[in-house]
Amino acid sequence: MIVVSDTTPLISLLKINRIDLMEKLFGAVMIPTAVFDELTADKRFQLEANQITQTKFIVVKPVTNPESASVLKRATGLDQGESEAIVLTDELKADLLLMDEAKGRNVSTQMGLKIMGTIGILMAAYEEHELTSDEVRECVDGLQRAGRHIGQRHYQMLLSRLKD
Repeated sequence: MIVVSDTTPLISLLKINRIDLMEKLFGAVMIPTAVFDELTADKRFQLEANQITQTKFIVVKPVTNPESASVLKRATGLDQGESEAIVLTDELKADLLLMDEAKGRNVSTQMGLKIMGTIGILMAAYEEHELTSDEVRECVDGLQRAGRHIGQRHYQMLLSRLKD
Protein backbone atom coordinates (compact mmCIF):
# COMPACT_ATOMS: atom_id res chain seq x y z
CA MET A 1 0.00 0.00 0.00
CA ILE A 2 1.36 3.43 -0.96
CA VAL A 3 0.40 6.20 1.49
CA VAL A 4 1.22 9.91 1.28
CA SER A 5 0.71 12.30 4.21
CA ASP A 6 0.18 16.01 4.53
CA THR A 7 1.52 17.86 7.56
CA THR A 8 -1.49 17.98 9.90
CA PRO A 9 -2.06 14.24 10.53
CA LEU A 10 1.64 13.88 11.38
CA ILE A 11 1.56 16.84 13.79
CA SER A 12 -1.64 15.59 15.40
CA LEU A 13 -0.23 12.12 16.01
CA LEU A 14 3.05 13.58 17.28
CA LYS A 15 1.09 15.71 19.78
CA ILE A 16 -0.43 12.58 21.33
CA ASN A 17 2.69 10.41 20.96
CA ARG A 18 0.99 8.00 18.56
CA ILE A 19 3.00 8.47 15.37
CA ASP A 20 3.62 4.70 15.66
CA LEU A 21 0.06 4.10 14.44
CA MET A 22 1.06 5.18 10.94
CA GLU A 23 3.73 2.50 10.70
CA LYS A 24 1.45 -0.14 12.21
CA LEU A 25 -1.36 0.65 9.77
CA PHE A 26 0.51 1.63 6.60
CA GLY A 27 4.16 0.60 6.82
CA ALA A 28 6.07 3.35 5.00
CA VAL A 29 4.48 6.81 4.68
CA MET A 30 5.68 9.14 1.93
CA ILE A 31 5.84 12.89 2.47
CA PRO A 32 6.76 15.50 -0.13
CA THR A 33 9.64 17.90 0.48
CA ALA A 34 7.31 20.81 1.36
CA VAL A 35 5.66 18.75 4.12
CA PHE A 36 9.08 17.79 5.50
CA ASP A 37 10.07 21.46 5.45
CA GLU A 38 6.84 22.46 7.25
CA LEU A 39 7.51 19.83 9.91
CA THR A 40 11.16 20.71 10.49
CA ALA A 41 11.61 24.42 9.76
CA ASP A 42 10.05 25.97 12.90
CA LYS A 43 12.65 26.04 15.68
CA ARG A 44 9.86 26.07 18.31
CA PHE A 45 9.06 22.50 17.33
CA GLN A 46 12.56 21.06 17.36
CA LEU A 47 11.47 17.99 19.35
CA GLU A 48 8.83 17.11 16.75
CA ALA A 49 11.31 17.84 13.95
CA ASN A 50 13.80 15.43 15.51
CA GLN A 51 11.13 12.74 15.77
CA ILE A 52 10.26 13.13 12.09
CA THR A 53 13.88 12.99 10.93
CA GLN A 54 14.56 9.91 13.10
CA THR A 55 11.40 8.04 12.12
CA LYS A 56 12.49 5.41 9.62
CA PHE A 57 9.06 4.72 8.12
CA ILE A 58 8.54 8.33 7.01
CA VAL A 59 10.16 8.72 3.59
CA VAL A 60 10.72 12.14 2.03
CA LYS A 61 9.94 11.95 -1.68
CA PRO A 62 10.14 15.07 -3.85
CA VAL A 63 7.38 15.61 -6.41
CA THR A 64 8.53 14.81 -9.94
CA ASN A 65 6.87 17.87 -11.41
CA PRO A 66 7.08 20.86 -9.03
CA GLU A 67 5.25 23.04 -11.55
CA SER A 68 2.13 20.90 -11.07
CA ALA A 69 2.18 21.68 -7.34
CA SER A 70 2.71 25.36 -8.08
CA VAL A 71 -0.27 25.46 -10.47
CA LEU A 72 -2.46 23.57 -7.99
CA LYS A 73 -1.47 25.97 -5.21
CA ARG A 74 -2.31 29.05 -7.30
CA ALA A 75 -5.56 27.59 -8.62
CA THR A 76 -6.92 26.39 -5.28
CA GLY A 77 -5.33 28.55 -2.59
CA LEU A 78 -3.92 25.50 -0.83
CA ASP A 79 -0.53 25.81 0.86
CA GLN A 80 2.64 24.32 -0.62
CA GLY A 81 2.58 21.21 1.57
CA GLU A 82 -1.02 20.35 0.74
CA SER A 83 -0.41 21.00 -2.96
CA GLU A 84 2.69 18.81 -3.06
CA ALA A 85 0.97 16.05 -1.04
CA ILE A 86 -1.89 15.95 -3.56
CA VAL A 87 0.49 16.00 -6.56
CA LEU A 88 2.72 13.31 -5.02
CA THR A 89 -0.33 11.11 -4.32
CA ASP A 90 -1.31 11.45 -7.97
CA GLU A 91 2.23 10.90 -9.28
CA LEU A 92 2.76 7.76 -7.20
CA LYS A 93 -0.77 6.49 -7.87
CA ALA A 94 -0.88 6.18 -4.09
CA ASP A 95 -3.66 4.22 -2.44
CA LEU A 96 -4.32 6.83 0.24
CA LEU A 97 -3.69 10.48 1.10
CA LEU A 98 -3.65 11.46 4.78
CA MET A 99 -5.05 14.99 5.08
CA ASP A 100 -7.21 16.88 7.57
CA GLU A 101 -7.86 20.33 6.07
CA ALA A 102 -11.33 20.61 4.52
CA LYS A 103 -10.24 22.58 1.46
CA GLY A 104 -7.49 20.10 0.64
CA ARG A 105 -9.85 17.18 1.19
CA ASN A 106 -12.38 18.73 -1.18
CA VAL A 107 -9.76 19.22 -3.92
CA SER A 108 -8.47 15.67 -3.37
CA THR A 109 -11.97 14.21 -3.58
CA GLN A 110 -12.63 16.09 -6.82
CA MET A 111 -9.44 14.54 -8.21
CA GLY A 112 -10.68 11.07 -7.25
CA LEU A 113 -8.09 10.50 -4.53
CA LYS A 114 -8.88 8.36 -1.49
CA ILE A 115 -8.36 10.37 1.69
CA MET A 116 -8.24 9.74 5.43
CA GLY A 117 -7.78 12.19 8.27
CA THR A 118 -6.49 11.87 11.80
CA ILE A 119 -9.86 10.65 13.12
CA GLY A 120 -9.92 8.05 10.34
CA ILE A 121 -6.45 6.89 11.36
CA LEU A 122 -7.65 6.44 14.96
CA MET A 123 -10.72 4.57 13.73
CA ALA A 124 -8.62 2.31 11.50
CA ALA A 125 -6.28 1.64 14.44
CA TYR A 126 -9.30 0.67 16.54
CA GLU A 127 -10.68 -1.60 13.81
CA GLU A 128 -7.25 -3.25 13.41
CA HIS A 129 -7.09 -3.79 17.22
CA GLU A 130 -4.11 -1.44 17.58
CA LEU A 131 -6.16 0.73 19.98
CA THR A 132 -8.94 -0.06 22.45
CA SER A 133 -12.04 2.14 22.61
CA ASP A 134 -10.65 3.74 25.79
CA GLU A 135 -7.34 4.47 24.03
CA VAL A 136 -9.20 6.06 21.10
CA ARG A 137 -11.07 8.31 23.54
CA GLU A 138 -7.75 9.19 25.26
CA CYS A 139 -6.24 10.06 21.87
CA VAL A 140 -9.18 12.31 20.97
CA ASP A 141 -9.03 13.99 24.39
CA GLY A 142 -5.28 14.50 23.90
CA LEU A 143 -5.87 16.06 20.47
CA GLN A 144 -8.43 18.44 21.93
CA ARG A 145 -6.11 19.37 24.83
CA ALA A 146 -3.36 20.04 22.28
CA GLY A 147 -5.67 22.48 20.49
CA ARG A 148 -6.21 20.31 17.42
CA HIS A 149 -9.57 21.00 15.78
CA ILE A 150 -11.84 18.01 15.48
CA GLY A 151 -15.02 18.42 13.45
CA GLN A 152 -18.09 17.56 15.48
CA ARG A 153 -19.50 15.33 12.74
CA HIS A 154 -16.30 13.24 12.56
CA TYR A 155 -16.07 13.09 16.35
CA GLN A 156 -19.67 11.84 16.71
CA MET A 157 -19.15 9.30 13.93
CA LEU A 158 -16.04 8.01 15.70
CA LEU A 159 -17.76 7.70 19.07
CA SER A 160 -20.79 5.93 17.55
CA ARG A 161 -18.50 3.24 16.07
CA LEU A 162 -16.67 2.46 19.31
CA LYS A 163 -17.87 -0.56 21.24
CA ASP A 164 -17.37 -0.21 24.96
